[in-house]
Amino acid sequence: MIFCKIYINAKVLLFYKVIIFAGQISTMIHYKTLLLSILIHLSLYTVYSQDTEAIESSQETKDSTVIKNPQNTMSRWQMIKYDGASVFGGVKHVYTSPLRWKGKDWLTFGGIMAGNAILLAVDEPANDVFIKQGSGVPDLIKEAGFRFGKPLLNYGLTTSVYTLGLLTKNEKIRKTGVLLIASATAGGLLQTLSKTAVGRARPLTGEGSLSFRFWSSGAGYHSFPSGHAILSFTTAHAFAKQFDNLFVKGGIYALGLVTPVSRLWEGAHWLTDVTLGLALSVVIVDSVDNYLKKDDRYVHGAKKHKIRWNLRLGASQIGVVGRF
Repeated sequence: MIFCKIYINAKVLLFYKVIIFAGQISTMIHYKTLLLSILIHLSLYTVYSQDTEAIESSQETKDSTVIKNPQNTMSRWQMIKYDGASVFGGVKHVYTSPLRWKGKDWLTFGGIMAGNAILLAVDEPANDVFIKQGSGVPDLIKEAGFRFGKPLLNYGLTTSVYTLGLLTKNEKIRKTGVLLIASATAGGLLQTLSKTAVGRARPLTGEGSLSFRFWSSGAGYHSFPSGHAILSFTTAHAFAKQFDNLFVKGGIYALGLVTPVSRLWEGAHWLTDVTLGLALSVVIVDSVDNYLKKDDRYVHGAKKHKIRWNLRLGASQIGVVGRF
């Protein structure tokens, strides 16, 4: 009886050992299979990562080919012709923009007109306030504001910017010059035609804000809109768009507002003449700028390079690669 029990226990012990050994073998096979699967996945991911990198490198090569600026090989005379076409295209784009306006654009236009119509009710009281303020403003500031809005000085500044870009072959400065010239030209033609067609009496005539002589050639009836405001603020807005710093932008806009306000101090314009001129300036500059960007007239600023991050995994490597 004792022998049988020992024999049975020995058999059970042997059976347990066989089971344990089989389990170890199974576990080893499982681990090897798992390790092999991981290595295969890592190898495949490495190939995919390298293929992705090759595709991105190829894409960047194509991008760099597109971005390469053919203007770098232009002579200065060719640049002048090219930029002249850009100015013409920008002015044309401004005048044909209403044909492409959609719902949002018409809402903006309606908002500008409605806002100006509301201000029309305070034209005369505002005129009294500004003239009273103007009596305490130094003549030097008022004279500077008046001169900056004159076509001769304004075009002298804008063409100087363009000439600097042309002589140095700096595309950003040339583009800024083109933006300035096209905007000033479009705004100048518009305000000249509007003044003559509307024939609104200036405050100095004493006839009130609702006095009009359509198609008048008299300077006293060329109040609407303010040409000084349009020329000075198109220049300011075009310059301000070249900077990202808010303080720099604010300083430029502050200088651009000296001329419009000086015209109110002098009693040369009604408030609505100036506010409409400012609104037109923004619309005109933005329209020309959109034309230059959409048609890729200038490469500068067309594409901002970003860092591309790529995860690299492999049997013997792991990391993150940043491509500039």
